[in-house]
Amino acid sequence: MKSATASPTFASLLQDFFCQWLMAQRNASPRTIASYRDSFRLLLRFVQERHHGSLSTLTLADLDAPIVLGFLDHLERDRHNSVRSRNARLAAFRSFYQYVASRDPERLPIVQRILAIPKKRHDRPILGFLQPEEMRALQEAPERSSWSGRRDHVLLATMYNTGARVSEIVSLKASDFAAGPTATLHLRGKGRKERRVPIWKSTARLLSRWLAENPGSSDRPVFPNRDQQPLTRSGVAFRLRLAAQKAADVCPSLRGRKVSPHTLRHTTAMHLLQAGVDITVIALWLGHESPATTHGYIEADLEMKKRALDKLVEPARRKVRFTPSADLLAFLDGL
Repeated sequence: MKSATASPTFASLLQDFFCQWLMAQRNASPRTIASYRDSFRLLLRFVQERHHGSLSTLTLADLDAPIVLGFLDHLERDRHNSVRSRNARLAAFRSFYQYVASRDPERLPIVQRILAIPKKRHDRPILGFLQPEEMRALQEAPERSSWSGRRDHVLLATMYNTGARVSEIVSLKASDFAAGPTATLHLRGKGRKERRVPIWKSTARLLSRWLAENPGSSDRPVFPNRDQQPLTRSGVAFRLRLAAQKAADVCPSLRGRKVSPHTLRHTTAMHLLQAGVDITVIALWLGHESPATTHGYIEADLEMKKRALDKLVEPARRKVRFTPSADLLAFLDGL
């Protein structure tokens, strides 16, 4: 008589999820793997701190729905994470538990309770963007007498020209720049989607001079730090904040504004939209999977809404003189 097969341990399930499922079978991107890894790091530390147990003895039953819900609440309450971050962590757990269901059907009751945890709804703020004069002041802010200032000047011009995500900018290599009559940049976006974006002659000249000033192999980063390593996302955000603070001296409307790398991406999209570029072309330019994502830029453009309103004829209104009713209840019933 054959003995029943033992259920896989939590540790083996988690290792197989990353090595076999995400890497070998799905060929997930390094960013996805890193995001999922960090989600489980945080969860396991949370469990360890709350229950003072050894992770080596942890079982799948120890990570049931109440524990996961407690962790998600901890992210918002104690770590002050946004709802978007909470939902991203939950997506990692849902993916893992779906894998568990295929490997160990006996764990379906635990899996179903985890999968029943809903994504949390959140407000979608109006997209912020810069006016043309604000963008010009920002680009001119870096001091070009220094190496880092020249880099930042080229960096800001490239970000505005391409509308690239900060992750796409920091991963740019020298070989991704193609000079010529129609200069382009090769961008690697989310979901391993790649695209080529044409750039202005002025941006191409800046990039050519910058790369000539920093020679090396074709795999060298276009925007390195002092150690010749690619700038990090936080590094780009920091340099952008410095430029915005300096630009506020000549452009007061920037004073107190929060200008992030994504603000420049929004700015590119809005300026393309205001120039009359079709929204489907903007979606391709930005690397959006669906034009529906790009529709958010229309919501933010008050000038376009005002021009649309001006095309309508305001309806004429008849002046009606109000006469108070003698019967107050009849008045209220008639409302």
